[in-house]
Amino acid sequence: MSAREIEYGKEAFERILACCVDRIEAGELRARLDQARQEQRPLRVKFGMDPSSADLHVGHAIALRKLRQIQELGHKLVLIVGDSTAMVGDPSGRNKLRPQLTRQEVEQNLVTYTDQAAKLVDLSRAEVRRNSEWFDAMRFEDVLRLASKMTVARMLERDTFQKRVQDNEPIGIHEFLYPLMQGWDSVEIRCDIEFGGTDQLFNLLVGRELQRVQGQLPQVCLTLPLINGLDGRKMSKSYGNAILLTDAPNDVFGKTMGLKDEVMAVWFELLTDVPADERQALLSGGFREAKARLAEEITSLVHGREAAVAARQHFDRVFRDRELPAEIPLVEYAHPWPAGGLPLSILLRELGLAESSSQARRLVEGGGVKLDGEICRDANQVVLRPTIPLLVQVGKRRYLRLVAK
Repeated sequence: MSAREIEYGKEAFERILACCVDRIEAGELRARLDQARQEQRPLRVKFGMDPSSADLHVGHAIALRKLRQIQELGHKLVLIVGDSTAMVGDPSGRNKLRPQLTRQEVEQNLVTYTDQAAKLVDLSRAEVRRNSEWFDAMRFEDVLRLASKMTVARMLERDTFQKRVQDNEPIGIHEFLYPLMQGWDSVEIRCDIEFGGTDQLFNLLVGRELQRVQGQLPQVCLTLPLINGLDGRKMSKSYGNAILLTDAPNDVFGKTMGLKDEVMAVWFELLTDVPADERQALLSGGFREAKARLAEEITSLVHGREAAVAARQHFDRVFRDRELPAEIPLVEYAHPWPAGGLPLSILLRELGLAESSSQARRLVEGGGVKLDGEICRDANQVVLRPTIPLLVQVGKRRYLRLVAK
């Protein structure tokens, strides 16, 4: 893209800052845009992703959508794949010492990582860098020199570490290295702007300080809101409350339909392009239709409009119109069926529909289990060996037809 196609003016300034929570320092952004215009170059905009798990989720999509807007303005996205930082583990928001990943585990997580990011940003126009490029080349004296650029007192200013000290929870020395490593990434790529979630502000500011120490202009630090997961906590695959970018379209749609009503306005604003007046009309017109529209928009974001329309039709057929899915897997019970039958809680556990008998009991007592369309309320109910396939339904989305040996 040539310099004359890059936007440096008021529109670029406002679009870059839109939806940002922390803006340090917004005034410097104007100066950066003016300088880049004079040098006829794009701004270098950094975003880091640690492959600490194999999947991205829609919480990551907030930043990826913002980065796509940056690309539309003609500026350069520098995507840092934190294969070295992932082995340390980001302590942000963690109240306990997290286990370290091996290089092999990180490499396994990386298999589809960039492919998932490519759903939302144009990687052909981005600069994708692994931070192992510079960290693997460091000698021990280089690590010591990097560690000397930050004091323990400064590290303990961050609320995550303060809380763990107060709660007598251990803090690993290696965890102090994480903000320094993320900050050093900014030095290596000569970053102009770094984006991150609101939980990343401390790490972003460390990058700003390290650049200043190294004689570079300090980066502008911009944070974006975090969204809660399906259970109200921070969205995380480890909590089991995330909508993954690898989820099938029907699952993305169905999970979104399970959102709490009160968070829909935030999801509409941060994850869709639905205009504000249309969003307001939807939310004031009834939550059922608003949530269906939101689910369609989220599914379209991940899988495209055609898949989103099909997912909505599937959901309506199964749940609104009370029809069964077109395809229900046939599952054979793996063990000999006891002559006296099986307690329902044990059957659900052995079929993999519940992680434990106690979880199965809670599902049944909550009215979430049906056999041949009938709600079961007794977890101790004995299920006799079925002579024809038995329709088992758990929750709103899991179905199977059970046959016995």
